[in-house]
Amino acid sequence: MRVHHLNCGTMRPRAAPGGLVCHVLLIETGNALALVDSGLGLHDADSPGARFGLARHYVRPLFDPAEAAITQIRGLGFDPRDVRDIVLTHFDADHVGGLADFPWARVHLTDAEALAARHPRSLVERQRYRPAQRSHTPDLIAYEPTGEAWHGFESARELTAIAPGVVLINLPGHTRGHAAVAVDAGSRWILHAGDAFYHHAQLDGTDTAPLSLTAMERLVAADWSRVRANHQLLKELWTAADPTLTLVNAHDPQLLTRARERSEPVIDMP
Repeated sequence: MRVHHLNCGTMRPRAAPGGLVCHVLLIETGNALALVDSGLGLHDADSPGARFGLARHYVRPLFDPAEAAITQIRGLGFDPRDVRDIVLTHFDADHVGGLADFPWARVHLTDAEALAARHPRSLVERQRYRPAQRSHTPDLIAYEPTGEAWHGFESARELTAIAPGVVLINLPGHTRGHAAVAVDAGSRWILHAGDAFYHHAQLDGTDTAPLSLTAMERLVAADWSRVRANHQLLKELWTAADPTLTLVNAHDPQLLTRARERSEPVIDMP
């Protein structure tokens, strides 16, 4: 499967002087297209309060229609109607804003995340899960991602209804039902870790991630102990530098830039 790396939402929190991106994967499955996350969408600028909530004052999204996934897909020469499936790492507003631009697409996520989005329990969950993002009544397909272990992760589920080689990996911590998504790109796997880490310096041993950014990560975490465990597991993958495994996340602009600079639409871990 060919994979394109898109920025579907620039954000400018003061906690991250270099800005943040919304790193979305566009997958050519052979006879259709699929997305991993959807970034910010065309509707978000019209109703930022309802669709993004108070967090917009902190992360300061641009809401640029040119960055919307549907705009970029057209720009690449594809028909947006061919986007039949969207796999979510989680249901935060900066990951699901584009869902309404593809109302015909099936939306795949963990059952724990679907439950949390529909029935938020805490103040943080009530802020992060915006009912307006589901007002178009998306077709949610929820999974319990049980199955064989995958590269050290305890439970994963291959989404063969989309295509062989698209794998939903249980990785709670940032949210109750947060997941990573792995995609078989032929010569290697791409592992999109979502918000399981925010900055490459959390994994590469330099420990130079902005403190205000990591403080935000802790503030919104559903389970900080699991977030820290996820950091350790992902750090081990990063350090191993397996040439058949590429690690990206949702918001680090450096990872996105490096992905685009390579001749293949993926990056190697240092």
